[in-house]
Parts: sequence; structure tokens; C-alpha cells
Amino acid sequence: CTLRLLCVRARACASTLVIYIHSLSAQKEFQKVAFDFAANEMAPHMAEWDQKEIFPVETMRKAAQLGFGGIYVQPDVGGSGLSRLDTSIIFEALSTGCVSTTAYMSIHNMCVWMIDTFGNNEQRERFCLDLCSMKTFASYCLTEPGSGSDAASLLTSAQRKGDHYILNGSKAFISGGGDTDIYVVMCRTGVKGPKGISCLVVEKGTPGLSFGKKEKKVGWNSQPTRAVIFEDCAVPVTNLLGEEGQGFNIAMKGLNGGRINIASCSLGAAHACVQLARDHLLVRKQFGETLSNNQFLQFKLAEMATKLVASRLLVREAATALQENWPDAVSLCSMAKLFATDECFNICNQALQMHGGYGYLKDYAVQQFVRDIRVHQILEGTNEVMRMIISRNLLTES
Repeated sequence: CTLRLLCVRARACASTLVIYIHSLSAQKEFQKVAFDFAANEMAPHMAEWDQKEIFPVETMRKAAQLGFGGIYVQPDVGGSGLSRLDTSIIFEALSTGCVSTTAYMSIHNMCVWMIDTFGNNEQRERFCLDLCSMKTFASYCLTEPGSGSDAASLLTSAQRKGDHYILNGSKAFISGGGDTDIYVVMCRTGVKGPKGISCLVVEKGTPGLSFGKKEKKVGWNSQPTRAVIFEDCAVPVTNLLGEEGQGFNIAMKGLNGGRINIASCSLGAAHACVQLARDHLLVRKQFGETLSNNQFLQFKLAEMATKLVASRLLVREAATALQENWPDAVSLCSMAKLFATDECFNICNQALQMHGGYGYLKDYAVQQFVRDIRVHQILEGTNEVMRMIISRNLLTES
């Protein structure tokens, strides 16, 4: 179909400007592997996964065979042991094939990293090996119906009774909810506020765990989204990650990386849309000549490419800052998420505009990139919250 041809052709003829990444030879190798996987295993199915709301489990397991199920997880539990910068490069490349599927994979990777980093050796061996191979899949459970941006006010409770915690409450907008196997859950074991929050790993099939209806979404349709509900759900104390009261810190550390990951997925969407727009300008004729001869559109394309490269450089800088634990890493992660998701959405939207009426047809990939990328300005901390974090850090600097 037209969508498939456009996706494959765009990836096959990327310009030097758009794909430029200053990286080591090893990074270029796994970047190429990710681009090839996106073009061959994801892009041909992107529209079908979206329209039929298919969760492409087997495709993701193929990606895991390449090491993409636990990219920045330690090798002793099945991870690839790569850096945050490596991870950003991989997620950008994969997102050129399907943003929605790659975004879920980024969430899965974040969950595995949290277990790997904060779990004890028994927990790491019990959960991470299957998660890294994507024999099992993970979901991140922080948001609740009454606590989105104000995450520290969450109400899901976990009362200890003997060797179990009894969970009651619900989580909202959970990616993979109902279809995944492992739920990394933030819950209240103590006082109000962030210090009373702990982190539990809840396994699918645990009595008292249930799920809401599958949500109907604008985009991200290759991953299911449901409420996750706990009704006297008994979870073994041995499933506590870290210590009681450490959960909010674990959640925020996970989200710092999650913000880099989702920004990288936005780069992939913008990357693909710049290529699609360029190809359309080269073949579409109006007023007796191709649109590529129109100076206004030439300038727009130049602005799109420039904003893409600027976004990429900020995301890569933030990834390095997080990996190396720079003092301003949290602010840089917030800046990267804010800037890249805003600018990359604008790039995709402008690419749709350049396609004219064709851009609004589901035969053309550009509309799906626009729909899939829109939510990146909302999740992993809204872009308004990113502005709060950045300004707070600036105003409290000594």
C-alpha cells in the first residue's frame, strides 16, 4: 500500500543532514541494526497495528533478540549494558518504523531498569531475565484517576499484614495494562506525601488484580491502555523494591530516563516526517512545477530539519548528563523532553500540512506519526510540569 511504500522509501534515502549523529563506530552499528529492524519488521505493519489495535508481541520479541528488551540493564540478568546515549540512538531509529510500539518498548525498558537498579539479587534474577528477552512484558503504574501531575498525592494503599502487602486502589492510563505480566506499582505504605510511597512488583494473576476496559485513543494504538485495579490484592513482601518509603524516589529516577526515552521516540517520528515531506515535495506538482521549487516550502523544510537536529543534540546531551550523573541532569532531562516533544510535534504537523489533503488520509504515514507523537507532550510528566522543574531548579540555584 502507499503507506508502506512511503515508509520504506523514506528510510532508504535519508539525507546526511537528517540522520547525522556524532557517534562512535559501535553506536553507528547498532543504530543501523535498529534502522533496519524498523524498516523491515515495523514500518510495513505500522498502519495495520494502528487500525486493528494489535499489540505486536512477536515483533517485540524479535527486537529483544537484538538486545532491545533491556538496553540499559546489566548483562548479568540478560540486559545489553548500554548507555543512555546508546539507548536514545536506538529508540530514535526504531521509532521511524512505529512510534507507538517503540514507546511501549521504552516504558518496558524503564521498568526493567528499575527492577535491575533497585531490586535485590533474587528479584533481579527472578524478573529481569524474562523481561529482557520479552518472554514477559512490564507496565509502569504511577498515575491514578485523581493524581496525575501531582503524583505524590497518590492514594493506592498497601497495608502490611504478615508476609504480604494488601493493595487497594487503582491506576489510570497504564500502557500495556491487562496484556502485560509485571506491574511496577507505586503505592502508599506510610504518611501522606512522597516519603510515604513505596514500590511493589505485582505479577499478573495475583488474586485481587483486575483491569478496566481497553481505552479508545487518538494514537498509540499498537499498545493497549487500561486502568489497573487492586481490590485486597495480596502481594508478597519479597516483591518490595528497595525500602519502604523509597518508592517516590524510584519513580522519579525511572522517569528521568523515561523522559529521555520518549523524547527520543519523538525524534524518530520527526526524522521520518522530514523525509516524508521532502519526498512529497519532490514529486507533487502544482502550478506546473514540483513543490520543491517553492521557496516558502524550501524554507519550511530547512526549519524542520534544523529543529530536528537541535532537538537531537539536546536529547543526546541530556542522555549523557543522566548517564554521568551531572548535577544538572534532572533539569537537562526536563529540558530535552519539553523541547524535543514540542518541536518534533510541530515538525510532524508541518509535514502533514505540506502533504495537503493527502496528509489527512490514512494511506499516508504522516498522519499516524502526528497522532502517535501528540501524547508525548503529556506523558512522563506533562510539558507544563517540565517547565515547573526547570524554573524551580533555576530559582533555587545558590
